[in-house]
Amino acid sequence: MSTPTPRATPSAIDDVLAEHAGLERELSDPSLHDDPAAARRAGKRFAQLAPIMSVHGRLVAARDDLDAARELAADDPSFAAEIPALEATVEELDATLTDLLAPRDPHDADDVVLEVKSGEGGEESALFAAELARMYVRYAERHGWRVEILDVTVSDLGGYKDATLSIKARSDSADGVWSRFKFEGGVHRVQRVPVTESQGRVHTSAAGVLIYPEPDEVEEVAIDEGDLRIDVYRSSGKGGQGVNTTDSAVRITHLPTGIVVTCQNERSQLQNKARAMQVLAARLQAAAEEAADKEAAAGRASQVRTVDRSERIRTYNFPENRITDHRIGFKAHNLDAVLDGDLDALLDALGAADRAARLQAE
Repeated sequence: MSTPTPRATPSAIDDVLAEHAGLERELSDPSLHDDPAAARRAGKRFAQLAPIMSVHGRLVAARDDLDAARELAADDPSFAAEIPALEATVEELDATLTDLLAPRDPHDADDVVLEVKSGEGGEESALFAAELARMYVRYAERHGWRVEILDVTVSDLGGYKDATLSIKARSDSADGVWSRFKFEGGVHRVQRVPVTESQGRVHTSAAGVLIYPEPDEVEEVAIDEGDLRIDVYRSSGKGGQGVNTTDSAVRITHLPTGIVVTCQNERSQLQNKARAMQVLAARLQAAAEEAADKEAAAGRASQVRTVDRSERIRTYNFPENRITDHRIGFKAHNLDAVLDGDLDALLDALGAADRAARLQAE
C-alpha cells in the first residue's frame, strides 16, 4: 500500500499568512526605514516568505478549479475530463507547500564565513587547500554570489596555509549561501601524486574547512571590547601597488575563548578591523549555538577538530577522477568538474539527506 503524501497543516500556513500580512504592513510604514537594520531584516524575511505565498496562491486557485470541475462534471463531460489533471496539480502543489513549510535550519538564508586550512601533508596540503578555496569561489560565481577574501597566508609554492572568505548572496532568499555550504565543514582528504613527489607515488594529505553563518550585524552578537586584544601589523603580499606599506592588517584575539581572527585585505586599518569583527561575531555565534544546543553540537560534529587524514568527510581521488562523500555514500567520477565549481549534484544529495533526517526527527 502506498504511503499518502503529507499535506501542509492549516495551522502552519495560517501562521505564515499572518506573518506575511504583518510584514506587509510593517514595510509600508515609512517610520520603519528610520532603522535601516530593522528594515533590512523585515525585507529579508518578506522575500523569504515569497515562495511559500506563491505556491499557496496557486494551490488555492487549483483547489477552487477542482471543486468547480467536480460540481459541473455531471452536466458537462468536458469538466469531468479535467478532473484527473487538476487532482494531480493539487497533489503536486500540496506536496511542494508541505516541503516549504517543513522544519528548516534557521540559518539557511544566511551568508557565510568560510575558512580553509592546510593540514597534514606540508606543501601538498597547502596546494590542495588553495584548490578547495578556488572550488568554492567558482561555485559562488556560478550562482552570482559575492566573494570577498578577508585573509590569506600563502605557502612557498603558492598554496594556502589558511584563507578566510566571506560569501554573500546578491538577493534575499530562504535558500541562501548557508543552505548550500553548511555541509562543507570538515576534513577533506586528497589522494594524488604531489608536485613535490619525484617517484610518481600517490600520497594522501588533508585540508580542513570551517563554515560559519555570518550575522547581519556585529551588534547581534554581544562582544565586550574588554575581552579583545587587537594587534596591528604590516600586510604581507608578493609586491606591487596593492600591498600596504603601513600597519593596516589587524589581528583580534578574543581572550575568553582564545579565538584569533586576522584580516589584511582591506586598504585601511579601520576596514580590516570592521571585517575582522564580523568574522569574530560569526565564530562566537557558532560557538554559542554549539554550547547551548546539543543538536547543533551533534550537527557540527563533522566540522574540523584536527586536520588529520583519518577524520575525513570527503575524499578527492585524482588518479580515478573520483569524489566520495563518506557521510552519505555519494560517489561520482567527475572530480575535475567538481573542482571547477560543479558541486550541485553533490550538494543536492547532501541536502536531500538532511531534509529526510529532519522529517524523520519530526
